[in-house]
Amino acid sequence: MHNFAIDSLATNWYYFDTNTRERKVTLVVEVKRKEGESFESLIRRFSRRTVQSGRLIQAKKIRFFQKPASSLAKKESALRRAKNRNQREYLKRIGKLDETQERRRRPY
Repeated sequence: MHNFAIDSLATNWYYFDTNTRERKVTLVVEVKRKEGESFESLIRRFSRRTVQSGRLIQAKKIRFFQKPASSLAKKESALRRAKNRNQREYLKRIGKLDETQERRRRPY
């Protein structure tokens, strides 16, 4: 059992204000403990409110944001992929590339 008391749970959303060049905080979710409510119930309510606020989804969306590529960069990338694909097919046809061999993938 837990040997500490929690009256409320809150989560904050940090963002960088470009005008003032300082980090700011906004309160996203605050859940106050009801009388006689268990810790597990409080955590469950807090988690549900956090998900319902939509901030988690927003944070996940902007986490790996990439600027849109220019049309020239898209064309160059497509040409490079096509060239590599054709070269792999050619090597398979002449027997220099094992078809069962897996391609190396980028580590994430």
